[in-house]
Amino acid sequence: MSTNGFRHTSLALLLLAGGVPVSAFACATCGCSLSTDAAMGYSTETGWRVSLQYDFINQNQLRIGSRSVSAAEVAAINDAGGEQEVERQTINRYTTLGLSYSPSEDWNLRLLVPYIDRGHSTYGPATNPLTSDQISGSTLTGLGDIRFITSYQGLLPDKNLGFQLGLKAPTGRYGGPSADGLSVVGRSPTAFNSGPISQNPSPGNLVDTSLQPGNGSTDVILGAFYHRAVSDNVNGFVNGQFQAAVAHRLDQPGQDFRPGNTTTVSFGIRYQAHPGFVPQLQVNIFRKGRDQGALADNPDSAGTVAYLSPGMTVSIMDNLQAFAFVQLPVYSHLTGYQLAPRWTASAGLSYAF
Repeated sequence: MSTNGFRHTSLALLLLAGGVPVSAFACATCGCSLSTDAAMGYSTETGWRVSLQYDFINQNQLRIGSRSVSAAEVAAINDAGGEQEVERQTINRYTTLGLSYSPSEDWNLRLLVPYIDRGHSTYGPATNPLTSDQISGSTLTGLGDIRFITSYQGLLPDKNLGFQLGLKAPTGRYGGPSADGLSVVGRSPTAFNSGPISQNPSPGNLVDTSLQPGNGSTDVILGAFYHRAVSDNVNGFVNGQFQAAVAHRLDQPGQDFRPGNTTTVSFGIRYQAHPGFVPQLQVNIFRKGRDQGALADNPDSAGTVAYLSPGMTVSIMDNLQAFAFVQLPVYSHLTGYQLAPRWTASAGLSYAF
């Protein structure tokens, strides 16, 4: 819960550029669910590769079900005596360092280390009219939850069918106020730094558990991918990834939090007539189950979102590639009131050596 007694109403995106890999983070049913393996092109080259990826996600639209709502409409619930948080905006900036090693054409080992810069603002349990002096803000920065992915693609002669097994570790700061609001739980959770909530004594000034840089869980990641030529110049792909928490450090009564399971499916095409400039189009579908536990915002943490993602990959030199994509939401069905983006952007570099 927020320290004002109201929980964060954005759905946590818990994937992060894994073996398939799909990029996603602790934010909302918002993106980024981009398949960065497909963006860069599936490779069987041996040796080391280092990558750097930047994702920008501005959650500035309140939605429920499949429609958008105004902040005043949400605040009207409190006008009638309800207790509903009226979120204003969450801006997510993720920088992810990747290091991978392929000892052979069949195997790849990848480590992904995210740095999170998140700005969040909320009106809290406000009533109409909404005014600027009701806004509380926070800035959350630091290391996120690290992931390690092992990929195997040696079943077919063309190496175009692969499977992934991975693990997410609870390396980021996590936690928040206990359900009774009397104690701080977790590891160094961030507090609000402006507005009315920031004036509350600790732990009443802490940001929600689902907004912290990490979530305290150890997750298993399972994935698969397949790609093949559709024509002389067009390559198609499909991949999927499932992630579920198998252990969580916030596990005591009144202080527990377990993130919901997530599933991502992506498919698309790459136009490869010119090897130095490859335009492509992806469809990314993301589904998340409800978070669980006393610190979870159970009504407002599940949903399904689909994105249309155009982009391109450019070969800067033989061993250096860059990519850029925009994700446009074309469908969403969210449980409860959640902040969602109107678009997201991703860009990255990859260097093989």
